[in-house]
Amino acid sequence: MYDLNQIFAAGNWFAKEGKEEEFKAAWKTFADWSGRNRHGSGTPYLLHNLNNPRHFISFGPWPSTEAITEWRNTQEFKNFVDKAKELCDKFEPFTLKTVARGEE
Repeated sequence: MYDLNQIFAAGNWFAKEGKEEEFKAAWKTFADWSGRNRHGSGTPYLLHNLNNPRHFISFGPWPSTEAITEWRNTQEFKNFVDKAKELCDKFEPFTLKTVARGEE
């Protein structure tokens, strides 16, 4: 069974040319911190667009929009965004809610 009200934190990332590996390492470090320190966060994922080597999409489940807001207000999140600005041309954070799902 799945939850049609599942909330996800997500982001579109466009790494600067030549900074893709450094971005992936920084994202992984931050994702590991988030998993250890933010109650309620689920497993985060970073996807790499095979058609655009500079484009990444991140997402991970959260129990509520309030939990995401609390996490995004941490100093660690702000520090990571500052680091990402050094490594990326563009970053678009967003929050998603499940509205439908196909059959397995």
